[in-house]
Amino acid sequence: MGAESLSLLMFVVACGLLLAGFPVAFTLAGTALGFALAGEVLGVFDMSLMGSLASRYFGVMVNELLVAVPLFVFMGVMLERARIAEQLLETMGLLFGGLRGGLGYSVVLVGMLLAASTGIVGATVVTMGLLSLPTMLRAGYSPKLTAGVISASGTLGQIIPPSIVLVLLGDILQGSYAEAQRAIGNWAPDPVSTLDLFAGAFIPGMILVALYLGWIMVKSITDPASCPALVAEGERPPDLGRRVFTVLVPPAVLILTVLGSILGGVATPTEAAAVGSVGAILLAGGRSGGNTSSTYGAGAALVALVVLTNAFDLRMQRDVVPITDVAAFIAALLLAGILVWGLAISLKRTFAAGILGEVTQGTIKISSMVFVILLGASVFSLVFRGFGGDNLVESIFKSLPGGTFGAMLTVMVVMFVLGFFLDFIEIIFVVVPIVGPVLLQMDINPVWFGVMIAINLQTSFLTPPFGFALFYLRGVAPPEVTTMDIYRGVAPFVLIQIVGLILVAAFPWTATWLPGALFK
Repeated sequence: MGAESLSLLMFVVACGLLLAGFPVAFTLAGTALGFALAGEVLGVFDMSLMGSLASRYFGVMVNELLVAVPLFVFMGVMLERARIAEQLLETMGLLFGGLRGGLGYSVVLVGMLLAASTGIVGATVVTMGLLSLPTMLRAGYSPKLTAGVISASGTLGQIIPPSIVLVLLGDILQGSYAEAQRAIGNWAPDPVSTLDLFAGAFIPGMILVALYLGWIMVKSITDPASCPALVAEGERPPDLGRRVFTVLVPPAVLILTVLGSILGGVATPTEAAAVGSVGAILLAGGRSGGNTSSTYGAGAALVALVVLTNAFDLRMQRDVVPITDVAAFIAALLLAGILVWGLAISLKRTFAAGILGEVTQGTIKISSMVFVILLGASVFSLVFRGFGGDNLVESIFKSLPGGTFGAMLTVMVVMFVLGFFLDFIEIIFVVVPIVGPVLLQMDINPVWFGVMIAINLQTSFLTPPFGFALFYLRGVAPPEVTTMDIYRGVAPFVLIQIVGLILVAAFPWTATWLPGALFK
């Protein structure tokens, strides 16, 4: 058997073992090592290639961008444990409760806010399922529509930045794009970064939110019994305006600070993730009881520090320092003191409430899973290339009818089908390094390509039978919501996802305009 045939067989065997339920990281690394030994015996693989694994692993350890992963995970888990979602859902439900479908609108909008602040699909779906599913059923919503809205809204964290998917995808696309450009003779290409992906995914993410809201509006008109109003207009509490302000403004400020600092070029994703983690601790501290003036004051100081670092040069080692920069430096010191004081109080409160320990453990578990899979995928991709699998993929793509369009369509269809069975992390670490360098040689915009992959991967969370969002919701749904209700409920949203994917494919500027306007 030839080397290229072994690479294809290795891919099929790895997918089969993953479907059988074996651990992802050990499956990828173990399958690759087994085939590498077999290739060495057959004389079609050079085991000396495995010596480059050390440098690959070291590259992962020193990659500053990947530090953003545990920080964003910490931020998301902290906000979820601090019951921010519960308060958002209650308040938004009252705000839109007088409308038919109003509770559905609330779930979508809260899902959007949680996506921009957590990016963790499992936590979002479970939290929203526990909080909103009983309320929607009691209000008379059909089980199918309820399950579909919650599942789809919970997956928005895959596409709306800052997203862990985009961080991981951006890191892989950087290497794939550089490799593709070197292959066509361009040794100094314009770099593509996670910042570009964050900006590129923003408009498509908002398009999906609008499509979700539009479907709920259609259901409220064509089938009003499936989504009745929650409360009459006169039943809203008199202090609703104050409640909306106190509940919505702090998370909104945190989201704007994190996302705005990234898109505005003020901070790298890693720096913004650190700011978000600190802000999440302050929010959790403010919601854990006691006087909120110290935590909210620290939050205001955090935002002010971000503004100051962007507006002034705070380096004091220069030969000549303008008086305005000196004043800004002194103000920054005072703000830092306020921030440290508020952060210490918030840490004390969250520790006493048992939140900090749970968040720390959750962060370690999720981050460890991601990085162990990344290391296992490094072995897999190295052996795949050692067999010449990249050459096989390139020849297959070039032989497809339709040229670039045919190759891109094939990859999107393959990813969509794999999403029925595999997790998004597996697809990112296994498929993208294989097809990315080949496709990006075909004059495909890397940001548009990355956004298309992200939307496709988001769809994988909703596709039966193994859509993870469906499993998360099934785990918290009451017995009267059957598995078939969940499958039927997500079907329209899967079609909506496909429509969104087609729109971004037909109008690439939706993914490329904002990065060009901000960073070019």
